[in-house]
Amino acid sequence: MGLIRAIKKFPTFIKEVKLELKKVSWSTRVELMTATVIVLIGSVFLTIYIALIDLGLSRLIQIFLK
Repeated sequence: MGLIRAIKKFPTFIKEVKLELKKVSWSTRVELMTATVIVLIGSVFLTIYIALIDLGLSRLIQIFLK
């Protein structure tokens, strides 16, 4: 019973999805590229920061264990 009801409601669901997608404020290509570059640069800096902290803590532990 539930499957048949779901199948009957599917076209309505698709129409509602299309209406909602028309309301979305999509980014421009320039905005998207800028955001992508910012995320990539931030990821690189965060990776370097975590690597340096890891290196420092591992050296500190080696000093204490010797």
